[in-house]
Amino acid sequence: MRRPFTRRPALPAEVRERAGLARGDRPLASVQVAGGGWLVGTRDALVVVAVAADSVLRIPWERVETADWDREGERLRVVEAADFGAVRPVHVFTLPDPGPLLPMVRERVTASVLLQRRVEVGGGAGLTVVARRAPRGRGEVVWAYELDPGLEPDDPAVRRAAEDALRDAMAEVGLGQEPPDPW
Repeated sequence: MRRPFTRRPALPAEVRERAGLARGDRPLASVQVAGGGWLVGTRDALVVVAVAADSVLRIPWERVETADWDREGERLRVVEAADFGAVRPVHVFTLPDPGPLLPMVRERVTASVLLQRRVEVGGGAGLTVVARRAPRGRGEVVWAYELDPGLEPDDPAVRRAAEDALRDAMAEVGLGQEPPDPW
């Protein structure tokens, strides 16, 4: 028999306090991670409150490049955006019962994307320029590039395509300023 109103464990006051939420930011969904710790989804960020008393990681939604759910392995994999050439931090959490956190993560990450533009560089390969901003619409726009496999950032054609695509994207979102150096 299905139990339609199963209660999930409430976010403990101690965890809420340790999360160190800014004024006006509040938990929208939370889930306990296997082995301890909590994931707390707020309007502004995914907050990881680890078992260790002083370990809290805050990942603003505009810095989440991808968040993928592996149903069979019961794992949430979160990849952070990083500067070009830098290693992208990857976080994997085992969540036996993700509850409402998964749809909330999807909604928040999607809400942070202002623009995505694909540009062909040659031979069917290309790159994507992505603009993200905090879902509340405040703060700087975070720009990122996603290069297809095999493209080299030092290739002059790739660099030129990236610069042109970024300039066009900035104009499209109303930021007619000099583009930042993507590399």
